[in-house]
Amino acid sequence: MGKPITHKHILENFGGKMQKVRQANGITQEGLAEMLSMHRTYIGLIERGERNPTIRTLYKIAKALKVKSSELLPF
Repeated sequence: MGKPITHKHILENFGGKMQKVRQANGITQEGLAEMLSMHRTYIGLIERGERNPTIRTLYKIAKALKVKSSELLPF
C-alpha cells in the first residue's frame, strides 16, 4: 500500500497544478490576483501549499484560468 495522502500533500499538489496552469496561460501571480480581487501574496501562498483555499476560491481560480475545477485537482 502507498503512502497515506496528507493534508499538506493535497495542498502542495493543488498549488503546483494551479501554478503550472497559470504559467501555461502566460498569467503572472499579480495578474491572477487582480482578476480574482485578491492579494498577490495569497496566490503565492496557495501555490506553495501554505493556504487551503475554499471551494468558492477554487471555482474562481478555475474560472479565471479558463479551466474546469477538476483540472486543478490531479489527485
